[in-house]
Amino acid sequence: MTRPDQLASLEGQQYLVLRPAGAVAKTYRQVQAELLPLLPEGTKHPHTEHVTLRGFYEPERRDQVTALVREWAAHRNPIEVVAEKVDTFPAPWQIVIMRAERTASLVEAYGSLTAALEPTGFRRLDELPLDDWIFHLSVVYGKALTSDAWADLERTAQRDLPERPSCVVAEAELVWYEGGAEHVEVIPLG
Repeated sequence: MTRPDQLASLEGQQYLVLRPAGAVAKTYRQVQAELLPLLPEGTKHPHTEHVTLRGFYEPERRDQVTALVREWAAHRNPIEVVAEKVDTFPAPWQIVIMRAERTASLVEAYGSLTAALEPTGFRRLDELPLDDWIFHLSVVYGKALTSDAWADLERTAQRDLPERPSCVVAEAELVWYEGGAEHVEVIPLG
């Protein structure tokens, strides 16, 4: 991410993400490449495919967040990511997503991370209980679209992925935003 306005909006935040590769990444890029030309110039979208496991706002305790994530990752096996459909989070969010199946390893990763975080008091962003969390890769952020343009995008985007692209992710990334820049630490699983 390089846009100054996006970087400024994320200042002080940290995200633990998985970066799917192979067939999942290929399908994600195809969907995004199909949709972006249909949208106004400057429509926001992720520049790399990722599944977010957790967001934090801990600019003063980033080292402690990092230590917890490293410890958590050391006890995880690689995580299977299976894309099942292109879907949306409706208004007010208006995000096109690639929904990921609730694989056993993905569910275990989220649940064990929740348990590890409970005693910490870290400020977590948009956290939901495991049963309510929808594993996904955000494709396009359509919040700035008119309601008609959003309805058109939803109709165009939504579809099943019968080929169910999958991959196994063997590392997590802790991404943080500080000093107007994006920083990344790659952390092996296991």
